[in-house]
Amino acid sequence: MNKKDLTFDEIPVKRPNLKSIQKNIGEHIAKLQAAKDAPEALKVIRSLDRYMDKLATIGTVISIRYSLNTLDKKIAKLQDMVDEMMPQVSALLNQWNKILVKVPYRADLEKKLTPYYFKMIENSLKSFDEKIIPELVEINKLSSNYDRIMGGAEIEFQGQKYNLSQMRKFSKSEDRNVRRSASLATDKWFAEHEQEIGDIYGKLVVLRDTCAKKLGYKNFVELGYLSLGRVDYDAKMVKGYREQIAREVVPVCQKLYKAQAKRIGIPFNKMKNYDWSLSFLSGNPKLAGDTAYLVKSAEKMYDDMSKESGEFFRFMESHKLLDLEARAGKAPGGYMTFLPVYRYPFIFSNFNGTEDDVNVLTHEVGHAFQGYLSANIKPSDFRSPTLESCEIHSMSMEFFAWPYMKDFFGKDDEKYRYHHLSDAIEFLPYGITIDEFQHWVYEHPNVSHKERCDAFKEIQGRYEPELHYEEGTCFSHGGRWMAQSHVFGSPFYYIDYTLAQVCAFQFLVEMRKNQPKAWKKYVKLCKCGGKYPFVSLLEKNHIRNPFIDGNIRKVIKPLVKILNSFDQSKF
Repeated sequence: MNKKDLTFDEIPVKRPNLKSIQKNIGEHIAKLQAAKDAPEALKVIRSLDRYMDKLATIGTVISIRYSLNTLDKKIAKLQDMVDEMMPQVSALLNQWNKILVKVPYRADLEKKLTPYYFKMIENSLKSFDEKIIPELVEINKLSSNYDRIMGGAEIEFQGQKYNLSQMRKFSKSEDRNVRRSASLATDKWFAEHEQEIGDIYGKLVVLRDTCAKKLGYKNFVELGYLSLGRVDYDAKMVKGYREQIAREVVPVCQKLYKAQAKRIGIPFNKMKNYDWSLSFLSGNPKLAGDTAYLVKSAEKMYDDMSKESGEFFRFMESHKLLDLEARAGKAPGGYMTFLPVYRYPFIFSNFNGTEDDVNVLTHEVGHAFQGYLSANIKPSDFRSPTLESCEIHSMSMEFFAWPYMKDFFGKDDEKYRYHHLSDAIEFLPYGITIDEFQHWVYEHPNVSHKERCDAFKEIQGRYEPELHYEEGTCFSHGGRWMAQSHVFGSPFYYIDYTLAQVCAFQFLVEMRKNQPKAWKKYVKLCKCGGKYPFVSLLEKNHIRNPFIDGNIRKVIKPLVKILNSFDQSKF
């Protein structure tokens, strides 16, 4: 059987061998050093690229299997092995990169691989050195330990046990007592694990700060940006962007929240954190069916959307590349990842029976669709862009699904669209809260857990003043950040969602004017893969740059008009 015909279940789990990896990469390094000209070096570069695809596939299969069942001790052991091994692999690639950027025929290579390819390599050289391997090994282990704690959460509620993802459905109940009880049960779990989670984060912060100082940086902020491949914007530009969100979006959100409080019949100043999850007194948009129904509806939608999207979604189904439902031991959250050898995108999520299921499905399908369209781009570094660019694909796909919402929600389709858009706008202040908190943390790496919570509470109070927690709860003293996995495993990767959301909003406005033209523009964006850094990618695809002062106002203004066009009395 051709390996590209295998379903995910049939893909073998392979145990990586560090000595074999070191030997293979070492041989490629020697061949590069011996290469006399660009054509000879290109052959070696392409050979290593193919080998790294194989290695990445081995690690990704293990990672997927682990997130599917964090309680599987055999897979957990392999994941620990990968965590320990990857910094050593990075050290070998660092040697390779040091040689590659200094070859005498670099100008000839740039004609084939582009100057940006070498800029990416120079960026990685600034963010890694063999001397930080011990810290990186520990960071990987601690991040996996956090995932293990979160994935193993068991919360007793109404006589049954639920994981964190499954508890979310109760937070949307029309019964305020149920919402409150669910919120308190979840908060209680975090309170019981607060010291453990806080200790993990404290160690992660110190380790990352140590890495930064070993590499000559003042703190982890600059190193964090370099690690994310941000070559055309910096922390100062992000700060200016946050200020735009605070100025233009926070007031809009406060109006939306006041309208929501009125809809559900609770005075605005009496609303609690658990009330904001309910948007309508008649209940949030109700799904028209179960998981199988949603997948069938998605199949119909993507067949209708375009020939390429239909072929893609059927490919995902036939190769069993969708694992959607929440279950015990499964890691929380959702993601798309890519198996290079097979050219397979893989979608992981935790359906919980709420409208979130449609958001997650369409979001991760956007990522997977881009991966599918860019699967054959070479070199492999150009298959996927930097993270904030990746999120444009996913968030825009959520909006391209709008015309089909009747299939997913029946009579609640208009309710869903209003809720989806208002929710997306309201996300922006939370996104900048998480980002500003992380900047504060890494500028103050040695503070206590309590001081971190105090800082988060102060920042959240400025951007989300509508949030009021019950006194004495873990989240009331600023512990909400502990539930955000990105803070632990992917520092500074959260502002990306807000930047991408601002770009995706532009696709919504464009598709309402001319859907075929907007779709064509979207497919072009996906096919760009990672050939350009974020700001350049926006310029190439005629998307407003969120960092330019005034652009947030221009993006938000038409969205308010769209929201005002809905008849809320029908909800």
